[in-house]
Amino acid sequence: MADTDAPSPLVRVSKLLAERGLCSRREADTYIERGWVFLDGQRVTELGAKALPSQTVSLDARAKSAQEHRATILLHKPVGIVSGQAESGHKPAVTLITAATQFREPGAPPFRPEHLKGLAPAGRLDIDSTGLLVLTQDGRIARLLIGEDSEVDKEYLVRVEGSLSDKGLALLNHGLSLDGQPLKPAKVAWQNQDQLRFTLREGKKRQIRRMCELVGLKVVGLKRVRIGRVRLGDLPQGQWRYLKPEERF
Repeated sequence: MADTDAPSPLVRVSKLLAERGLCSRREADTYIERGWVFLDGQRVTELGAKALPSQTVSLDARAKSAQEHRATILLHKPVGIVSGQAESGHKPAVTLITAATQFREPGAPPFRPEHLKGLAPAGRLDIDSTGLLVLTQDGRIARLLIGEDSEVDKEYLVRVEGSLSDKGLALLNHGLSLDGQPLKPAKVAWQNQDQLRFTLREGKKRQIRRMCELVGLKVVGLKRVRIGRVRLGDLPQGQWRYLKPEERF
C-alpha cells in the first residue's frame, strides 16, 4: 500500500524557476549567483539549492529588469540561409540581423548591436525553406517555443507536386510515423490547387517534407507564416523586426 503521507521530492530551484516560466535554467544559475532569487521570501545563495514543489520562488526586480532588456527578433528567413551554426559555406540567420536589414515600423526602436550577444534561434527552419524564424536572448521565450512541453503551434504554406488522395490527406492529419515514432495530430488542408496549409505542434527535422513524401507528394516550396499568435505578416524576405511589447506567442 502506498504511503500517501510521503514527502514530495525536492527539486532544484533552477528547475522550479524554469517550469514556472520565470527564466531559463541557465539564467536561474546566474541569478542565484547574483543573489536575485528568493525561496519563500528568503534569498537563495547556493547553486544547486533544492526546494519543495509547493514552495514559492521569485525573482528580484533587477532580474526582471535584465529580462526586459533582452531582445526577441522576428526574421523572414530566405532560402539558402541556415537557422543555427554556419555549415557547408552557408550563412547562419544571425548574420542577417544588422541595422541595414531592419524593417522599421513607426515607433520601432533602432537596432542595438548588444542584442546580438547570446542571440540564438528558438527552433529550426531548414535551408530550403523560407518564412518566420524567431531569434531571442530570452530563455523564457526559447523554452516556450522549443521546450519539451511546448504547446505553441506553427503554420506553414506548402507548395507541392503530385497527386494526393483523400486517404493521403487524412494520413497527413493523423496516422503517419517518422523515425519509428507516431506523429502528433496535425491540421492539413488544401489552400489552393497546388498548396497545402499545415499546422503542427512539433518540429522533427524536415518533418513536412518527409510527411509529404510518405503520401506521394514532393514539396517544391515551404514557407512558415505563423508561430503561435505571431504572424509573419508583411515582413519582407531577408529583413527582421523586434517582437513588439504587446505581442505574445
